[in-house]
Formats: sequence, C-alpha cells, structure tokens
Amino acid sequence: MTFDFRGRRVVVAGGSRGIGRAIALGFAEAGAAVSICARGAAALEATRAELAAFGNPVHAAPCDLADAAAIAAYIPAAAAALGGIDVLVNNASGFGWSDDEESWKLSIDVDVMAVVRASHAAMPFLEQAEAAAIVNIASGSGLNPSARNPAYGAAKAAVIHYTRTQAALLAATGIRANCVAPGSIEFPGGLWEQRRTSDPALYQATLATCPAGRMGRAEEVANVVLFLASPLASWVTAQIVGVNGGQGLRR
Repeated sequence: MTFDFRGRRVVVAGGSRGIGRAIALGFAEAGAAVSICARGAAALEATRAELAAFGNPVHAAPCDLADAAAIAAYIPAAAAALGGIDVLVNNASGFGWSDDEESWKLSIDVDVMAVVRASHAAMPFLEQAEAAAIVNIASGSGLNPSARNPAYGAAKAAVIHYTRTQAALLAATGIRANCVAPGSIEFPGGLWEQRRTSDPALYQATLATCPAGRMGRAEEVANVVLFLASPLASWVTAQIVGVNGGQGLRR
C-alpha cells in the first residue's frame, strides 16, 4: 500500500520520539508538509532534520502539551507555517503510571486534555480543509483494567471514548475522527527498551503475551495512522484500531 499525502498539511502533537516520530516521518515520506512539537529540544531538532530531508515544508516548535496556553500558541503557528491543517495526530502521553495525585494530574493534563485542547485549537483549520481527519493515539491499556498503570489506562480509556464522541460531533462537517490503540511497542530509548534491562522479569512477562514472540515497532503503528488519515479510509470514522499483533490472545 502506497500513501500519497502530497499537498496535505499534518500536525503531530508529540512527534519527536518513538511512535510520534515514526508517524511524522511516515507522513513526510508520503509527501506531506509536517509540523511536530515536543518538550525536548534535542530530540525535536533531530527529528526536524530527518523530516526536512524529504524536501517538504517542515515546522517544529517546543510545546509543553500539559500547558493550555502553549497548545493555543502552537497550533495556529503550525497552521501558519504549513498553510493550514488537514490532519491532526494527538500522540503525547504523560505516562502517569501510579495511582497517586501526581500521576492522575499528569495523565489528565497530557493524555486527555492535550487531545481536547489541540483538537479545539485545530478545528478552525480542519473545517477549512478538504477531507480532514483527526487520529488520536490511545493504548491497549485503555481497553482493559490494569493494576500496574491505573492512571495511564484510565486516561487512555477517556481518549477512546472522546474519539468516538468527536466522530459523532464532527460527522456533519466531514471531519473524521479515529483512534489507534497500540499494544507493547519497542523502540530506541522507549519504555520497553529500558525495561529490557531495568526490569527483565516484567519485560519477559509482557513479551510472553505477544503471540508473534516480539513486541511491535513504531513504524507499524504509523502505517495504521497513515491509513486512517488517508482517502483510503474515507468511510472510516469513530473506530478504535488495535495495533498489537494479537497481544493478549495467548492464555
């Protein structure tokens, strides 16, 4: 399957590392103009340079996605740099693993409210675009209870619910909203690469839930995001797509 996003303008909120980086690179390779934001300056610049190598317009800006004012400034700046917004991908996570106040606040502010705020800020631009789409990145953790990551899982469940609500609210405008729920994805510098050495027992136990005998790759999530944002998915909205290699099927 070949994607063609030439002439399209894509914003990836949380696009400098891991899944977000793979999504941004996938769109750029397919010809899109891409804007990314993140907090870490070094990773942001490194990914900006990778995107620029494809020869399409690129915009990158620091943005704390837990900060409402920062989002309100970033989205219009991205639209100005790209000449509009056709696709919004909400990818950021605060990774609030625990059941304490700090984790819950982080999860609500980044995993939930950044999706809401970025979507609201992008709406005037999406409404002017043809065949606009929103893709929210949730997690398989939002589909099942987990004692290991209560705040994170609950926040991702809220993203899943909100995506379907977005689809209902926006259906008459032609803007589609879908959600991707990755399983365990391993990439350089990511959680599971770290857990491989810091908590090998957890890593192996999680790996054992993957029938294919490996964890997923960020590019495999990106491919699904590109499909959902493409004309090939023109009649797809309000869907939650698991990208997990059948994780959890093995008992």
